[in-house]
Amino acid sequence: MRERKELGKGAFIALKYIQSAQNPQIKQWRKLLTKKERDKTGTFLVEGFHLVEEALKANQLLHLIVSEGTEIPQRWDYGSTPVTTVTSEIIRELSDTETPQGVLAVCEAVRKDSKFDGKQFLLIDAVQDPGNLGTMIRTADAAGMDGVIVGTGSVDTYNPKVIRSAQGSHFHLPVIRGDLKEWIEKLGEEDIQVYGTSLENGHIYTETEPPGAFALIVGNEGSGVNPELLRLTERNLYIPIFGKSESLNVAVATGILLYYLKG
Repeated sequence: MRERKELGKGAFIALKYIQSAQNPQIKQWRKLLTKKERDKTGTFLVEGFHLVEEALKANQLLHLIVSEGTEIPQRWDYGSTPVTTVTSEIIRELSDTETPQGVLAVCEAVRKDSKFDGKQFLLIDAVQDPGNLGTMIRTADAAGMDGVIVGTGSVDTYNPKVIRSAQGSHFHLPVIRGDLKEWIEKLGEEDIQVYGTSLENGHIYTETEPPGAFALIVGNEGSGVNPELLRLTERNLYIPIFGKSESLNVAVATGILLYYLKG
């Protein structure tokens, strides 16, 4: 490892250059591909120019990692954030994609005990597919939700596939893990109506007047929302199926319901 500088377009300042995959820093970053290490350190990796830029805008970027020969966009103002260049081989080891773009970042995760204000929330119960969870977070962001609370049994919110599917929405609104029963109680205390999603004893969603302040609970791809949670809701909603499909994808259903309840 050696210190160096590069000048000109996309210039770096005070870089560290790491060539060995056995370097302790590389080994530490590689561990961030596991949930255990992400939970332990409160950090996670993002990759690609778009996601790194979103992390930078949100002031959650802790360390920038760039493949040798890759230029950082001139518009990026990363200030005193440490920047390290590595070989393309190391980038591939740290990447979760088949064709890495040559730029990654170590980012700070939102703390589990984070508190945030708002009147509109998405609660997610035991959704296990990373693509679904990421899409739901992205949809909540697009619909203007104030936060997303992910309950027990769901895939890790900082799983690389979840991060990619969310397309930067982790940096736009709070996404935290929490006890959904506790959150339903808190929301009720704030006069926020909580709606579940269920065919059993449910109401067609269009029969409900958009309430202004609300929380929507969506559930597992196969079994839906936990019945214990459904018993705590104001009302349970469902989307009618007019064709021959047995059900809607949970991420698609989430989008329909969120936009309807927004009014």
